[in-house]
Amino acid sequence: MKKVRQLGYEAVQCSALGPIEPAALKNIADGEGISIIATHTSYERMRDEPQSVIDEHQLWGCKHAAIGGLPGEYRTAEGYARFAREASEVAARLAEGGLTFSYHNHSFELERHNGRTGLEILYAESDPNYFKSELDTYWIQHGGGDSAAWIRQLKGRADIIHLKDMAMQGSTQRFAEIGEGNLNWAEILNACIYAEVEWYIRHYND
Repeated sequence: MKKVRQLGYEAVQCSALGPIEPAALKNIADGEGISIIATHTSYERMRDEPQSVIDEHQLWGCKHAAIGGLPGEYRTAEGYARFAREASEVAARLAEGGLTFSYHNHSFELERHNGRTGLEILYAESDPNYFKSELDTYWIQHGGGDSAAWIRQLKGRADIIHLKDMAMQGSTQRFAEIGEGNLNWAEILNACIYAEVEWYIRHYND
């Protein structure tokens, strides 16, 4: 947290947390003047322990809970639709405690199933009032999609965006710092403004 604050950031999304008590994490963030504005939380915890998840997020003053991807057992056409329905119910329970539920994509969701991509199924079959998007620009590009078009399509559901660039090394796609790759940032950022994105997360994978 100290290093993040020294870089000038005042807010973070917490993901892949180790064995740390929620109160201890809050104390660390507060001590550095950093707000926890979103998390990646396991879907199983959201489904099975919703009140515990709500209590943690309320302690942190954080209203956005996201999952980092689709559990493997749902990765079929029927599975995507089933997950969309089930997760909408989970998200509605979290909403009772003031939280939003968002889905973070990778590229596998752009595989087509009976003519529709997995991502299309997820957003068509879920409840738009509760099932939100945490769209990742790198992974949309990696899957052959158009990040700006997806962001525009998800207006009203795109509270959080993960900004990540893609560069080429020979024939290999690789992660890159924003502006050092080939994504069309002017179009992406204009789409974010149109979609009224609340938080832009700078996300760099190494």
